Formats: sequence, structure tokens, C-alpha cells
Amino acid sequence: MAVLTCASPLLARESSKNWADTPLSRTQALAELQSLNAQLLSHPSATLTLERWCAAHHLSPNAKVVAHRVLGVPKPLPDDGRKLLDIEPGEKVGYRRVALSCGDVVLSDADNWYVPARLTDEMNHQLDTSDVPFGKVVQPLHFRRQTLSADLLWSPLPEGWDSGKPLPPPSDQPLAIPDHVLQHRAVLYTGDNQPFSLVVESYTSHVLVSP
Repeated sequence: MAVLTCASPLLARESSKNWADTPLSRTQALAELQSLNAQLLSHPSATLTLERWCAAHHLSPNAKVVAHRVLGVPKPLPDDGRKLLDIEPGEKVGYRRVALSCGDVVLSDADNWYVPARLTDEMNHQLDTSDVPFGKVVQPLHFRRQTLSADLLWSPLPEGWDSGKPLPPPSDQPLAIPDHVLQHRAVLYTGDNQPFSLVVESYTSHVLVSP
């Protein structure tokens, strides 16, 4: 079972070399980000959305997303997590951090806090022992996703570009893209409308497919 410690900054930097630093490339990069963001917002499973993205953009011969578990000290539940998940005092909270990859391309890092008592024993066993993505494990719950926030961590165009602000001039250097470009925060609910998971997903520069 493969275990990743993080998305590789080196791979992220190498990925950015495929993008020329021109107004056209910046516009195309923004279009890519907006397209992925819209698809993530319109589907309950980020895993299945990434698989479709991987297949459509030919990121890997086998468009299957795998969740490589990142082992280490669990992150504490966010301050508003207990209220968002409607957790009773003393109720156990599970934590799972994964790097979602398609082939050898890491597409996102995800922190997931969940309530084991609201899952089946088989689901909890899979989450503890396998690399199956969370969304696929809990699919039998017929869950829905409520997005709390969807933030661009990087914009290739300056603020005000759509109001006539001049675009950056072209450069002979590759477009500088940070390791993470998009972040979503969401709560998952069962078919009975019970919250059971809080997830923070940070999408890497590998989701940007060079033109």
C-alpha cells in the first residue's frame, strides 16, 4: 500500500513549465480553473469528478483516482467542526488525510473529519485499512454535499482584469504556478440528511492541463 507524505512541490514546479507566461496562457489557465471549480460544485463526489477530469484530459492511461493515505499526527477538528457535524459530547471523531492521485499525478490533498458511528463497520474498516477514496467508501449512503466555501488560491489574471485593468506583459519565463491552486470546504450528509463528514480539499497545480 503506497503512502504519500505530501504532493511533491518539485512535480508541481515541473508542471508549471508547460505554461508559457503570456496573456493567452493566463486566460486559458483561468478557464481551466473555473471549469474544474464548476464541475466540483455541481457533483457530490470530488473523487468521481476528478476521475472524469483525469479521463477528459488524458492525465493517465488509467483514469482511476486512488487515495494514498498520509500517516501522521491527526489534525484537530476545526473550531466550527463540532457544530457543523452536530457531534454530541464524547462522540468519537475519525480523521483521514489522503493525497488523491490519477496515475502518478497528485491532483489534490484532502483532510477529512468524520463520525465513525454514522458509518457502517465495513466502511470504517475500509477507511482504516485501504486506499479507497472516501467518496467511494461512503457511496452506499447516497450522500449529498454542501459546499461551505470554494476559493481560488491563485489567479493567473490580476484583480480587475475583466474591468479593463491591463494584463501582465508576456515573459520569457514559464508561468509561475503555486503548488495548490483551488480549495474547497464541504460537509457531507447522508440520505437522511445527517451530517457525517467535514472535508477540506486542496487541489494541486497538476489539475491545470497545459494547452
